[in-house]
Amino acid sequence: MIQIPRGTQDILPKDTYKWQYIEQRLHKIAQNYNYKEIRTPVFESTELFVRGVGGSTDIVNKEMYTFKDKGDRSMTLKPEGTAPVVRSYIENKMQHDVNQPVKVYYQAPMFRYERRQKGRYRQFVQFGIEAIGVEDPLIDVEVLSMLMHIYQSFGLKNLKLYINSIGDQNSRAAYNQALVDHFRPSIHEFCSDCQVRIDTNPMRILDCKKDRDHPLVQNAPVIYDYLNDESKAYFEEVKQNLDALGIPYEVDYNLVRGLDYYTHTAFELMSDAEGFGAITTLCGGGRYNGLLELLDGPSETGIGFALSIERLLLALEAEGLELPEPEGIDLYICTLDESASTAAGRLVHKLRTEGISCDMDYKHRKLKAQMKDADRKGASHTIVIGETELDSNEAELKNMTTGESKKISLGDVEEIRTIIEEK
Repeated sequence: MIQIPRGTQDILPKDTYKWQYIEQRLHKIAQNYNYKEIRTPVFESTELFVRGVGGSTDIVNKEMYTFKDKGDRSMTLKPEGTAPVVRSYIENKMQHDVNQPVKVYYQAPMFRYERRQKGRYRQFVQFGIEAIGVEDPLIDVEVLSMLMHIYQSFGLKNLKLYINSIGDQNSRAAYNQALVDHFRPSIHEFCSDCQVRIDTNPMRILDCKKDRDHPLVQNAPVIYDYLNDESKAYFEEVKQNLDALGIPYEVDYNLVRGLDYYTHTAFELMSDAEGFGAITTLCGGGRYNGLLELLDGPSETGIGFALSIERLLLALEAEGLELPEPEGIDLYICTLDESASTAAGRLVHKLRTEGISCDMDYKHRKLKAQMKDADRKGASHTIVIGETELDSNEAELKNMTTGESKKISLGDVEEIRTIIEEK
C-alpha cells in the first residue's frame, strides 16, 4: 500500500476548519497592519538559498530538497520564505514603489529534510511577514507588536519574547573574531559541523544542538560587549518603544540566530506551557541589513518573522484552547422516492447558486437515516419531499433547533432564505 511520505501529514476534513480559522485570522491581522500578501513559487533556484540563507547553515547543508529540472538547472523546494520575498523585491524593482517601506506577508508550504519531531514536519506551513526599505527601531517594534498580537489574539498566555541585538556589520565582525579567538584553541573538542563553522559562521557554534552544554559555549563572549555605540543606541530605542507599548520581553544576549543575513534586532517567541514539548520556539525573526546586496539587490534593509502553523496549533493544544467549529449547513433535503430525489437535486442546485448551503441524500436511505445524516451535517433546517409535496409544489421547512415548521413553495428561494435567516 502506498503511504504518505515520512515527515508529512494529511490534514483531514475534521481538522481543516482549524487551519482555515487560523489562516483567516493571520491574514486579517496582517492587513490591519497594512501588510499586503505576496506569493512566490514553491521552488526557486538553489543558488538563492545558498547565497541568501548561507552556505554554512544546516538548512542549506543538510535539509534542502534539491533537484535538477529538465534543463539541468538546480532547483530547491522553499525551505524558508525570506529569501524568495527578497528575490521578488529585487527582481520587480519594488524599491521604486510609492509606498515605503514595502510591507508584505506570505503563507506557503516549506520543505526541510530534518528529523521528525512533535510539531515539526518535513513539509510545514509557514506564515511570515517582511518590511523592506526602512531601518528604524519603530518598524522593528511594529513587527514585534504584530507578532505578539497574533499569538495573544488566540488566547495564548504562556508566552515569552526574547530579544537581542547582533549589531551592525562592524559589530558582528568584531564579535565573530572574538568567538574565533575563544573557540579556536579547543575546536577539536567540538563536532565536525562546528569545526567548519568556526571559519564560516562562528555564531552558529552557539546554536549547535550537540555542543550546547560544552563549557566553552556556556562561557562564550557576550555579543553586547562588542556592539558599537550606534548599535547599542539602536537597541536601546527598540527596548524603549517596546516598554512604551507595554510589550513584555527579556533580553537574551546568547540569542544570535545564526542565519548569515541577520543584523541588529533578533528575536524569538517561546512557549513555556506544560506539555508543549522539548522544542519551545514558536516563532523567530530579525533584521537583515545585508541580504539584499548579497543577492545583487539595492542597498536596502528589512526585518521580518516567520511562524509555523503546526507549532501554533500545538501551543493551543498545550494551553487547552479550542478553536470555534464552523456552523453546519443551512438546509438538508430528505426524499421519499426516486422522483423526489430528482426534484431535490434541481432544488439543491438552485439554492446553492443563490448562496444557501445545502445537501441531500444520495444513498436512497430511509427517512429516519436521512434525518440522522442531516443532524450529523449540522443542518439548521430540513425539508422532506415526497409525492404529496411534488403534486402541491409545497413542503414543510423545519427548524431543527426549535422544531417549528413553516410551509414554503419549493420554487421560492427568497422565501426559503428568509425563514433560514430567522434562526
